[in-house]
Amino acid sequence: MNNDITFLVVGGDLRQVYTAGALAENYKVYAAGFDVNISLPENVTAVGCTLDMPEKADIIILPLPASQNGVFVNTPFGKNNIPLTSLFSVLNDNGMVLGGRIDAKTMKIFDKYSIEAIDYFDREELSVLNAVPTAEGAVQIAMEELATTIFRQKVLVTGYGRISKVLVKILVAMGAEVTVTARKYSDLAWAEINGCRTLHTSMLKEKIGEFTLVFNTVPAVILNEEILKNAGTETLIIDLASKPGGVDFDVAGKLGLKVVWALSLPGKVAPISSGEIIASTVLNILKERRYTDG
Repeated sequence: MNNDITFLVVGGDLRQVYTAGALAENYKVYAAGFDVNISLPENVTAVGCTLDMPEKADIIILPLPASQNGVFVNTPFGKNNIPLTSLFSVLNDNGMVLGGRIDAKTMKIFDKYSIEAIDYFDREELSVLNAVPTAEGAVQIAMEELATTIFRQKVLVTGYGRISKVLVKILVAMGAEVTVTARKYSDLAWAEINGCRTLHTSMLKEKIGEFTLVFNTVPAVILNEEILKNAGTETLIIDLASKPGGVDFDVAGKLGLKVVWALSLPGKVAPISSGEIIASTVLNILKERRYTDG
């Protein structure tokens, strides 16, 4: 890897701060969009929202999500907006932009200016490693919301993807009685091997009332009115799915069910680890591209 690479980290939450810090251990790193009660690592140089840099960047790293509207960089800790188009004047020729969840509108801007842009959120290694802080954060929420222990809790986990696989390991180790529901019988088989009871999704309506704690990981409205009306009134539901979520929140509210929609947990519960994961993923991408030693 060429240690002469210059990075510009723009916007985002604490994950981006620690991404910058991790990269700055070996590279020159500038950062913008962190001028509201945020202290940057000592080895990261702050630049203003006008991106007044002493040199151009080889790599610009945008947050997750990169933009909320396809016009400005997502800068929750910035006093002023940073237009996406302002990035191009501080990017070296043949430079690259990396961001998380780059939507079509934002990507269209990069394409218009012939800027290579890569979505690091699409990377499998990031998704797998991010499952750990997500699962740990979900358990933390459950422990804060419940008046009982996780031990001996009757827990339902919907879906058996990356997050679920990490989550059930933690719950089983804590002594919970864990049931996994999924549509694929292969997923149910793996869940059973890993110490869980299993339930096909087609049986969810009849069985949901047996559980006191439900974690949803399916990014589709699987917990609809037909199912929710059979849930126990004391059931706690923690939705870990990205928008639009996996719960019919209006129905849950009318039924008096407690639902916590836990979005972006890695950035909230473990920003240091999450930032290091993003930094590692960025370096993996660069190794696979043209920024290699040979």
